[in-house]
Parts: sequence; structure tokens; C-alpha cells
Amino acid sequence: MWAALKPSERNLRWWQFGVLVAFLLAWQLVSRNQQYAFFLGEPVKVAGRIWSWFMPFGFGPGALFPDGLPGRADIYVHLGITLLETSLAFVIGTVLGLVFGLWLALAPTASAILDPYIKAANSMPRVILAPIFALWFGLGIWSKVALAVTLVFFIVFFNVYQGVKEVSPVVLANARMLGANQRQLLRTVYLPSATSWVFSRLHTSVGLAFVGAVVGEYLGSARGVGYLILQAEGTFDVNTVFAGIVVLTAFALVLDGVVGRIEKRLMKWQPRSGETEKL
Repeated sequence: MWAALKPSERNLRWWQFGVLVAFLLAWQLVSRNQQYAFFLGEPVKVAGRIWSWFMPFGFGPGALFPDGLPGRADIYVHLGITLLETSLAFVIGTVLGLVFGLWLALAPTASAILDPYIKAANSMPRVILAPIFALWFGLGIWSKVALAVTLVFFIVFFNVYQGVKEVSPVVLANARMLGANQRQLLRTVYLPSATSWVFSRLHTSVGLAFVGAVVGEYLGSARGVGYLILQAEGTFDVNTVFAGIVVLTAFALVLDGVVGRIEKRLMKWQPRSGETEKL
């Protein structure tokens, strides 16, 4: 019996689903105590809040929802704002990190001069910049984009810098021997090496862009999923807070899956784990 139920590749999904069901059942049982429910929420009410956010129709009073379940479908604007901030921050942070990483990697003097300042900026908690960006750009999307850009920039910057430094001297010598000038070296040697390092960190970059956008909304905004969570916190509505967390987690997984597909397509040339030992 245990041999059939033992976790394996064939039944792994069922085990994962079972863990989720067990967690939800335990959560529901604990939340029957109103004191615990005040702090932990109730999974049924969390699901109802998510339904109201996404669905344009609801239900009348029933056993699970004595006050009825309205369907407002009012989260799409907030979710669109959060995804727009994430996309802008990812693109802007990646471009800036690529440009500055290439420049400093190819300019040793400038790199040596700016090295302590770059390390200081990287070690600084970027969240403390949120009030400054709010003063500069207001409570619109650009203050959130600016905060998220600071998170993405350093990931891309250091990967580009390392990618250029990792270029083989033999490759450079061969390219120069064939008559390649600095512009041709940049286009055919340095840039491919740098972008390969960037592509290998796409998951981290997109994740940080998403985190920066949500944290910026939470600290001060007028729209966005982080704003909905902030409003719910102000009214001690823990069910809405958990509903926002579930929605953000789901869309973070979707973004991670999309990035994974893009990464596989762009990194086809990269050998899989264990293949290099066979060569």
C-alpha cells in the first residue's frame, strides 16, 4: 500500500495538492475560533474576497456567506497598474544596468574611482528611498517604478560587469588578430557575454521589479494591489490582506513561468546540467 502511495514522479502532483488541501483544512478549523480568525483570517472569506475582486456577478445569502457574495470585478485596474509598474521597472532597470555595467567594465579607471560609491549604494536598503521618490514623483506610478528600478539595476549591473570581465583573453586576442576594432569587440564579444549573464538572472530581476512595485504601493499610492492591502490593513480586514497576498503570489508565479519560457528560448545554446561532463 505504502509503495503505491510513496512520493514519486508519477504521484508528486497529488502529494503537492494533498499538502495544500491539508493546509486549508487546518486553517479553516483553526479559524473557527473567532480570536484566531481575527489574526489569521478565514480561508472561505479569503476565497470570497478574491471572487468579488475578479467576478462581475455574485450570490445571495447562503450558509458560507450569510451576507451574500457580491461580484464587483474591481481589481483589474489595480492589478493592471501593478503589472505596468513591474514591466516599466524591469525594462528601465535592465537597460540602465546593461549600459552602466558595460561602461564600467570597459573603463578600469572610472570603475576604480566609482567602486566605493557603487558598493555603498548597493548595500543601502532601497526601501528607504521610497519617501524620497514619493516627494520627487508624487504618488503616481513613477515613484513605484523608480523604487523597483533601484532593485533591478544592481542585479543587472553586477551580472553585466562580471560577464564582461569573464570574457576569455584568448577570444579577445583572436578577435583583435582578425582585425576587430573596439566597436566590433563590443558588439560581437562583450555584449553577447554580458547578455548571457543577464538572461540567466531574469527570474531574479523580474521578481525584484514585482516586489519593488508592490512595496512602493504599500508605502504610499492611490492605486495598485499594494494599495488595496494597505487599505485593508487600516480597517483590520485580515481576510482582504490575505486575499491580496494570494493574488500577488499567483501572478508572481505566472510571471516566473513566463520568464522561464523566455529564458529557455533565449538560452538554448547553454548546455544542460551534466552535459558538459559528457563532452
